[in-house]
Amino acid sequence: MLSTRIIPCLDIKNGRTVKGVNFEGLRDAGDPVELARRYSAEGADELVFLDITATNERRKTLIELVRAIAREISIPFTVGGGITSVDEIADLLHAGADKVSLNSSIVRDPDLITRAAARFGSQCIVAALDAKRTNGSWNIFVKAGTEDTGLDTLDWALEVYRRGAGEILLTSMDKDGTKSGFDNDLLSRVSALVPIPLVASGGAGTISHCIDAVQLGKADAVLAASIFHFREIEIHDLKVQMQQSGIPVRLS
Repeated sequence: MLSTRIIPCLDIKNGRTVKGVNFEGLRDAGDPVELARRYSAEGADELVFLDITATNERRKTLIELVRAIAREISIPFTVGGGITSVDEIADLLHAGADKVSLNSSIVRDPDLITRAAARFGSQCIVAALDAKRTNGSWNIFVKAGTEDTGLDTLDWALEVYRRGAGEILLTSMDKDGTKSGFDNDLLSRVSALVPIPLVASGGAGTISHCIDAVQLGKADAVLAASIFHFREIEIHDLKVQMQQSGIPVRLS
């Protein structure tokens, strides 16, 4: 059985790490390069970097920040935010990213997944799904959670898999930043539908929440932000308790 991955997430705005609740009320959480260096040293399995306000004008700044982080870490590194083309994916991979996370752009142009997977391999392509409970199901939202696409999350998860995504990063907007636990119902439904790795995001507040995401939600990886940024939970302590619960992890 593969080890369950622990993944800190750096949400970036104007070059700084930020964190909010339900995608709103952002507060500063530190310098992304310093945080990345810390997480790599503390035993994180991977790192996710999401430029949540990316624009074409700031693309060069994003590339430089990706390079700066890549120089400081020795773990796999996923980058997302405003990526709209295969050429932009190539630039980020050349700058040091190991994978790219695609969200709004693949809703507009689902074939971008297919083109990107064909050129770089599915292992490089992460489909990021921002889901919110809407009339008894979950809808996909884009543009940093501001626009309801009307797409059903389960249908969309199946489509991104069929088009070549190698992993799904599934964020519950209802749970994001609340520290009330992951949406394990949603996670387990998506996990049952697609055979690719599933990263749980949105709601981590305790070690038990992370264990439940794996045991109940059937997630392959657990992503969190504020609990790591503000040292509410240490990565090593989380891994030890997950291992004691029968979850395979990589202990450094």
